[in-house]
Amino acid sequence: MTMLKELIEFMARALVDNPEKVQVSEIEGEQTSVLELRVAKEDLGKVIGKQGRTARAMRTILSAASTKIRKRAVLEIIE
Repeated sequence: MTMLKELIEFMARALVDNPEKVQVSEIEGEQTSVLELRVAKEDLGKVIGKQGRTARAMRTILSAASTKIRKRAVLEIIE
């Protein structure tokens, strides 16, 4: 499951001004895995995007990648 964690981390680091402050933690359940993304406060808008478009795109990519390994993953952006 670390592949999904690395994927989210890679995407987030590419978007933000402070890539060293990007943290992704993983809470793994039996069928579902929750990935929590934390970024610097000033980078929160960049990760979410206008009307949540960037966050939605990241969730779509995560969904496609998790489907490929037959597991369900949820992305939560923590303030």
